[in-house]
Amino acid sequence: MNTDSKIYVAGHAGMVGSAVVRNLESRGYSNIVTRTSKELNLVRQEEVEAFFECEKPEYVILAAAKVGGILANKTYPAEFIYNNLMIEANVIHSAYANKVEKLLFLGSSCIYPKMAAQPIKEEYLLTGALEETNEAYAIAKISGIELCKFYRQQYGCDYISAMPTNLYGINDNFDLETSHVLPALIRKFHEAKVNGLKEVVMWGTGKPKREFLYVDDLADACVHLMESYSGDKHVNIGTGQDIEIGELAKIVKSVVGYEGEIINDLSKPDGTPRKLLDVSLLRSTEWQHRTSLIEGIKTVYEWYTNIDVH
Repeated sequence: MNTDSKIYVAGHAGMVGSAVVRNLESRGYSNIVTRTSKELNLVRQEEVEAFFECEKPEYVILAAAKVGGILANKTYPAEFIYNNLMIEANVIHSAYANKVEKLLFLGSSCIYPKMAAQPIKEEYLLTGALEETNEAYAIAKISGIELCKFYRQQYGCDYISAMPTNLYGINDNFDLETSHVLPALIRKFHEAKVNGLKEVVMWGTGKPKREFLYVDDLADACVHLMESYSGDKHVNIGTGQDIEIGELAKIVKSVVGYEGEIINDLSKPDGTPRKLLDVSLLRSTEWQHRTSLIEGIKTVYEWYTNIDVH
C-alpha cells in the first residue's frame, strides 16, 4: 500500500476499526474511506454494491461485525449469524467485483473448537465442536475465512484473514448486558468504588484462562499484515500469554482502586476453559505485541473515567 492508496476501513466507529484508522494515520496513510452504519448498511447488498462501485477502494480492512459477550451471543444467536454472514459476504464479493487489490478480514478466536489443544494453532480450525454459547458468531466468522480462501482459490484475489484473541481498549463496549469480560470488570469495579459497595459479583469460577490483546496492538498487526503478508492461511493475532479470569479481576480491582470483596456467582457459565493462541506464524512475519496487560488496563481505565461511556 502507498500512503495515498484509497483504503476502506469497514467498521471504523467500533473499537477495532477506530484503532485501525489511528494506526493508518500514524503511518502517514491519508486517503482513508469510512462510512457510519447509518450512511452504509453493510447487511444490505444493494447498498454495499453501490458504495464499492462509487468509491472504488484499492484496499479494504473488514473490521465491521456484530459483536458481544456470552450473554449477548446466547440471547441473540440468529442476529449474530445473519448480520455477520451478510456483512462479510457483501463486502468480500463487492471487493472482488470492483477489483480491490487486497482485503483483510478480521475474525475471532472463537472459531476454534471448544476443547482445542493449547496453544491453538491455525490448523485446528474445523477439527472439533464449537463452544455452544457463541456458536452462531463463530460459524459466521468461519464462513468469512472460507470466503477469503475460496475467492483466492477461484479468482486469485489477495484476500487474507486474521484471527485476534480477546481484545480490549479505547472505544470498547461497557454495557453489562453485551460486553466482554474485561470492560465489564472495569465498569463493575468502578461503579462499586464510586457507590461504596462492599462486594463485586463476578461470573463463574474465575478459573478459565484467557489471552488479552490491546486493540492498538491488533491494529498495528493488521496494517503490518496488509503490508507484508499474502498467504492463504489465516493468521492468529495475540500475545502468546494468558491469565485466569480471577487473576484478571484482581488486576482490574487494583488499577481501579476498589477495596471491597470479589464474590463468584457459580450459577453463571464459565465458557471455554482455556483459549490461548499459538502466534508462531505471526511472529515469523516479524511482528510482536508491545502493550503489557496492566499498562493497557491503566490506559483504558483512564479513558473510561474521562469520557461519557457510563
